[in-house]
Amino acid sequence: MHNNSIEKTVADVNRGVDIDRVRFDDIETKHATVAKYLEMHRFDALVLQHPSNISWFTSGANFVQDGAGESRAFLFLTPDARVVVTSNEYSDELFTREIPRLGFQLKQRIWQDSQTELLRDLCRGRTVASDFSIENSIDATPQLKGMRLPLNELECKRLRILGKRLVHAVEATARHFKKGQTESEIAGEISHRLLKHCIQPERIRVSADQTQSRVRQSGFSSTPVDRSCVMSVKARVHGLHCAVTRTVCFGNLPTEMKTFYEKTLLVLATGLYFSQNGWEMSETWKRVKRIYEKFGHPDEWQHTRQAEILGYQPTELLFTPESGFQLGERMPLFWQPSIGTTVAGDTILVGKSRFESLTSCENWPETVVTVKGHSLRLPGILKRDQKDPQESSVLNVDDSLLDFSFDDSSFIEEIVL
Repeated sequence: MHNNSIEKTVADVNRGVDIDRVRFDDIETKHATVAKYLEMHRFDALVLQHPSNISWFTSGANFVQDGAGESRAFLFLTPDARVVVTSNEYSDELFTREIPRLGFQLKQRIWQDSQTELLRDLCRGRTVASDFSIENSIDATPQLKGMRLPLNELECKRLRILGKRLVHAVEATARHFKKGQTESEIAGEISHRLLKHCIQPERIRVSADQTQSRVRQSGFSSTPVDRSCVMSVKARVHGLHCAVTRTVCFGNLPTEMKTFYEKTLLVLATGLYFSQNGWEMSETWKRVKRIYEKFGHPDEWQHTRQAEILGYQPTELLFTPESGFQLGERMPLFWQPSIGTTVAGDTILVGKSRFESLTSCENWPETVVTVKGHSLRLPGILKRDQKDPQESSVLNVDDSLLDFSFDDSSFIEEIVL
């Protein structure tokens, strides 16, 4: 797309670079979506600054200033042109590494001049929508969220790859770190395994021993691991986020930890299974809440978030009890329920009839929970320092812990751990 009144694409920077046809087509499709939005609302342009929206539109480019969390450029989008507004300090890198030969044009100033003023010049005399406050622009944030979700097939493919690599990084770290290492050292090992695959750690939480129950949304500290460790990691690649949680224990599981974890898995299985296409969040939540109540922890869910929709933002939308938001196909959802000292978490894609797990175990003990005839393979707890090989444990349905039903509707028919 060309618009000579704005500026031509910087061909010199991209000379000799092959076109990534998959990304190009993805951007063209998204540009058509933006053009339709502009036409419908009679806007002349859409301006993007937020990293999530820029990554979405550019099919995975990263415009973020390292360490600052701020974009190094704006996108100025009209029905016929996609323009990068930046400084000469960043333009070569952006057009060489992030958006080579993908149909973008450049409008720049030298680094000491204000790029915001340049953007204001472009917006002057135009009716503009944006994802941040500039001049008299119209807030397009709600519409942009609707454009980012659900994901398309290319984005789902990228998430599947990310999920596998994320699981490998976390599980490999859990199998190899040494007893006595600190939370921060373990976090560093996870980060190393991710970064060497160009995966950006978005959030790493490592909880040694009993700290999980006291600080549920902690990061990591200098506390050494003695008995057990919970690792919960959210990571990003191509702008998309995925998350997973795994637990490791040295020696035999404490009875309380084993009991808590089994109950946590029942909540996780319920949340995953009933995150169904076309369901409102509140309908899924009712079933999750019943499990907490049935097993004697009616208020446990109030301590921390239970689930969230992922995407180009680390949290696109929180899963809340009264939300009327309707789940749809190709929406990524991270469930992370917790009881006491235990937490379990996996990311799924909501499917047409069944969900697809993005963070299935790679080399890890598994727990099988059967919900309405469907077997869900969920992560168990890895027991270190044991001579015997670990197998999936079995807990029959008539066990006193799991023998339950609901008078109104028994929506979990059988559970096998």
